[in-house]
Parts: sequence; structure tokens; C-alpha cells
Amino acid sequence: MDSQMLARLEHENMVETFVVVGGQAPGALVRRADGVALIATGLPLRVFNQVIVEGDSGAPEAIAAAVFTTRARGDRFVVNLRAGTDDRYLPLMAELDLVPLSADPWMPGMAYHPLPAPGTLAPAPGHEIRRVTDGPGVRDHILTAAAGFEMPVEWVEAIMSEAVAARPEATVYVGYTDGEPVSTGLGIRTGRTIGIYNIATLEAARRRGYGAAMTMRIVDDGAADGCDVAILQASDMGRPIYERLGFRTVVEYVGYVDRASLEPEPNAAPAAG
Repeated sequence: MDSQMLARLEHENMVETFVVVGGQAPGALVRRADGVALIATGLPLRVFNQVIVEGDSGAPEAIAAAVFTTRARGDRFVVNLRAGTDDRYLPLMAELDLVPLSADPWMPGMAYHPLPAPGTLAPAPGHEIRRVTDGPGVRDHILTAAAGFEMPVEWVEAIMSEAVAARPEATVYVGYTDGEPVSTGLGIRTGRTIGIYNIATLEAARRRGYGAAMTMRIVDDGAADGCDVAILQASDMGRPIYERLGFRTVVEYVGYVDRASLEPEPNAAPAAG
């Protein structure tokens, strides 16, 4: 499978995941029209408020309408364009008075294909990864992810719930060491693709391979469900780990934001490990 197809599958899974998870937030607005998706949760991180071109093309007027809508809501948002693929919208970004979020792409989309044989990376001794569906398990996921990402519990509560865990395309995970929750993961399936999200590890439990073990558990379960491609979007901290596991960058995202929102965001540090 070539990189162009892998990039398409990564993008489709990412958009669907943002729609599923972002739509959980109280007061969220999710709108998909004319090849453009708007996911606006109202949470104070731009990754939770995005305007995204869905396929090969999106109507410029639909992009503009999405920007005007999320601006009116007061969201800290980002127009997330694929480097190269969406370059034709760069003049529109200037017309909308949007500026680059950073000098370089802010988020790599990575893919793994073909998937390895199950059990390629075994969990560490004393560490157990569980699929959770009930209230206590989902609560463990929420509290552990919030601590691992160093963000308020309320932000994670807004987008994660038993309703997400109950969806047929979603699987929620918690990793336990000596019975205590220390890591999290979320798998979202779209067709042949398993998407890997919410990989977080408590600071005290990092550098033990728990993030890598969680990632490969989601890959294994996705393969068992018929997927042959795994995708994720990497943080700076997580990218070297994923590359060692066999993921490679197939698309890079360039963010465009209102100039006034360029100041540092509230503390929310991704934490894989």
C-alpha cells in the first residue's frame, strides 16, 4: 500500500475520531458539509476545536463558514491543513486573517502497514492492560489520562464517557501495575484502519515501556478485528517511540489560527512512555 493511500486512511480515521469524541462534550457543535468538518467542543485547547478538509476537496465557502462559526463561539480553534494536499487553501487562510501556528508542521500523521504478528511486544511483568466498558473502568481511564496529559479532569470527562466505550467502533483501555491504573489508550476502527489515541502514562510510571505496550495492544486487537492498517497522530515525546515500533509519517498537518490565540495554551502535555 502506498503512502498516499495510508495518508488517506489516517486522515479519515482522525476526522471520524474527532467527530465521535468531540461530539460528547456538552455544548459541542459538530458539522460536516461540503467536504469540511467542524468539530467545536468549547474546551480551551485548539486540538479539540478544529476545521478540517475531509476528502480531496472542500468548498472554500464551507471552510470560511466554519471559521466564522467557531470564532463566534469564542473557541480557541485551528484550521488543520495537510501539507501539500491542502496547499490550495493557503490564500484563503490569508483572506481569513489566519496565521501559521508554527514554522513547521505541528502534527505528524503516522501509519503502520502491514501490521505485525500479534504479541510482537509483550506487556511488562506485573503490568496488565484491560479493555474497560463499565463506569469504574472508564473512570480509571479518565483520571489516569488527565494526570498523564497534565490536564484538568473536567476536560477529559467532557470527551470520554461510557457512551464512547459502548460504541461498536471504539475500545477503551487502562493499563494497571500492581492493580493501580497507570496508563491509558483508546482504539477507534474505521473500515480496515485502527486508530490509536489517548496514549498517556503517569509520570511516575514512565520509561517502563507502558506506552509502547498499550500501543501494540491496540494494534493487536485491531488486527484481530480485521484491520490491516494502524494510524496515530504523534506528539514530540511519542514520535520516537512510534518510529521504533514501526510507524512512519505519511502526512503532516499545518495549523492556521487567529493571531490572538498564538499565546501558550493551558498546560496539557502529552505523555507517552
